[in-house]
Amino acid sequence: MPASKNSFKAALKAGETQIGLWVALTSAYAAEICGGAGYDWLLVDAEHAPNDIQTLVTQLQALAKYPVHPIVRPPIGEAWIIKQILDIGAQTILVPMVETKEQAEAMVRAVRYPPHGIRGVGAALARASNFNRIPDYLQTANDEICLLLQIESRAGLANLDAIASVEGVDGVFVGPADLAADLGFLGKPGAPEVQAAVEDALKRIQGHGKAAGILTADQALAKRYVELGAGFVGIGSDVGLFVNATSRLISEFRAGVVASGKGSGQVY
Repeated sequence: MPASKNSFKAALKAGETQIGLWVALTSAYAAEICGGAGYDWLLVDAEHAPNDIQTLVTQLQALAKYPVHPIVRPPIGEAWIIKQILDIGAQTILVPMVETKEQAEAMVRAVRYPPHGIRGVGAALARASNFNRIPDYLQTANDEICLLLQIESRAGLANLDAIASVEGVDGVFVGPADLAADLGFLGKPGAPEVQAAVEDALKRIQGHGKAAGILTADQALAKRYVELGAGFVGIGSDVGLFVNATSRLISEFRAGVVASGKGSGQVY
């Protein structure tokens, strides 16, 4: 019996656009709610959310009964943390802040077993192999791992073609927020200069036969990226949805109280 099929990787290879959501509340309960919403993928974030290996694994467990595909973003592109993330059962990893071809090659080695890489052979203890109940896991795991690299700086853009040409890289994600900051537009990822760089990057990534990805809460921009051929597009985050919904609820309620003349709007 081989390693579980990576449906996300297969969809990208087939040219099927995959729509997803960032998951950063670090809660298995919240992840489970998102899991049943109908997204193609959810990215469980350990770079900017306070996740560790234990919270990551509980979220992967919560998502296991849903058809949605979990992606994990580690805090940094280091072999030791990637090894742990793979062993807890993640098959797709998004590595942040990749700027050189050498980094890309190192990440490919980190997700593969020897002799093609340096991933530690500890699958007998791991959730990834169903705790050694998948007899052919070691022989088939490499084929089902999907490696996504994140470009989010001027240096990354300068080396984009070299990074995207590395064999074993399945997709390249453009990080608009950090890229905007590095281009001199901190907090303004929608600036025309940033968008020009983003669109050029998406086209260049696809030119190397790799899936291009991006995240934006701007629905018009998200549709634009899909039109440009982006293979995986994040359209929001659980944090953003929760913040907006909770703020809107109290704001609308207070406005209604004032309009009805029932009070001053100070509701406790």
